[in-house]
Amino acid sequence: LGHGGLVDGCDVVCPFHGWKFDGEGCNTEIPYSDRTNKKAKIRTYPALERNGFIYAWYHPNAAAPTWEVEAVADIDGGEFYGPKRWTQVVQSGIQEMGENAVDSAHFRYVHNVADVPEIIRYEQDGHRSYMESNQKFPTPRGVVNGEINSTADGPGVSIVRFAGIIDTLLVTASTPIDAAQTQTRFNFYVRSLGDEATNSSVGEAFANEVIKQFTEDMPIWEHKAHLVRPALADTDGPFMKYRKWYAQFYVEEPSAETPVSVERTVFPPPYWPDKMDEVPGKATASVKHGGSAL
Repeated sequence: LGHGGLVDGCDVVCPFHGWKFDGEGCNTEIPYSDRTNKKAKIRTYPALERNGFIYAWYHPNAAAPTWEVEAVADIDGGEFYGPKRWTQVVQSGIQEMGENAVDSAHFRYVHNVADVPEIIRYEQDGHRSYMESNQKFPTPRGVVNGEINSTADGPGVSIVRFAGIIDTLLVTASTPIDAAQTQTRFNFYVRSLGDEATNSSVGEAFANEVIKQFTEDMPIWEHKAHLVRPALADTDGPFMKYRKWYAQFYVEEPSAETPVSVERTVFPPPYWPDKMDEVPGKATASVKHGGSAL
């Protein structure tokens, strides 16, 4: 679309001069001319409308798609209420955020949950990965044992199912803006409880809790370094297995500045002069467990 561009019917409109282009990338209208420009073409991307999103396939070498995002049958089956939509831009790389999925220990210290969730299954199959975990959910009536089952469908799509209190569904789509920025979109669903008011109330509470945890993660994502070979505890999640799986989604070509024989092991955190007072420790539960915000 270009920054500030828009969609008009089946065309995209350039915000600079109002030229229109169709789904094949061809110029269909120049508003101040009676002719079109046959040489003016824009790059097009294979697209798919599914699960409440429009997915676009991007490959730096314009290679054709090798898979499609699976359809989530629960969305159209009539048993779930939604979606409630939410979006956020984060100053972090898409993989850095994705690693949260296998980082069970951080729930105790960033989100202040009672116990560290237990990962009971983590498997990979081509472009998809599957994880099942047990987690205790605090409620006004006490702690409830719950389950979280998630499917990563490629590098930017996740389908997460929560069970225990009430069946809920979260479909996420993350798009890298560039190497250091990611836009994440959430679509929330809850199993229908029969009436609109109850569905809306339960759905709102579910979404608010997930959004709360997401915003608690943001100061970490936006300030942390990336270690290629991190120090891990024997009970940490399957970080290296996840990274090996995720590596298939990169197309890298060595350059003169970074020859293939050179391996970077530490990627320092970004420097945000305008965020110097946003110390990550102030926004996390680690302070509650004896730590201090420097």
